[in-house]
Amino acid sequence: MAKLVFGMNLSLDGYVDHQKFAPGPALFRHWIAHVRALTGSLYGRRMYEIMRYWDEDDPEWDAERRDFAVAWRRQPKWVFSRSSTSVGPNATLVQDDLEAVVRGLKAELAGEISVSGPELAQSLTELGLVDEYRLYLHPVVLGRGTPFFAGPRPPLRLVTSEQIDEDVIRLTYVPDTLRTSAVAASAQTSTA
Repeated sequence: MAKLVFGMNLSLDGYVDHQKFAPGPALFRHWIAHVRALTGSLYGRRMYEIMRYWDEDDPEWDAERRDFAVAWRRQPKWVFSRSSTSVGPNATLVQDDLEAVVRGLKAELAGEISVSGPELAQSLTELGLVDEYRLYLHPVVLGRGTPFFAGPRPPLRLVTSEQIDEDVIRLTYVPDTLRTSAVAASAQTSTA
């Protein structure tokens, strides 16, 4: 069974914005290794359009950017969008039944499947399908933007922390099923 992982770079105040800060060399190498190891990735339309940058070679790329592009192109991608009519190479457009498709992928595949984008991650969180959250904290405060958690934060339990780059730390959380059960039980008691 595959594990669904949502991880992104974010500011100290919880916002994601790929144009406001970028990974340093060590973190970029980390992302290359991460993408190489993935079974596949799930995208919403907006995040997929941003990542399509890697579909076309740029003569100004260094070796690491070329390595990332090769890894990104290699992996299967599922793009969830009702407004898109087509997707690029090695991608499948999914317009209906997010839950059934993702449950099927988790059951059929092994390894890690990356969830790309806060809104898609929120939809999958509400369905109880995200197995792990990886927050790559950068020493930047944005004050506004797209939050890492697009909706209410689920009850989480910290499982590890790791310094990835000189000034970036990764916090890894999993859903706290004991707290989730207690909250659900409390809600049922208060409505009875």
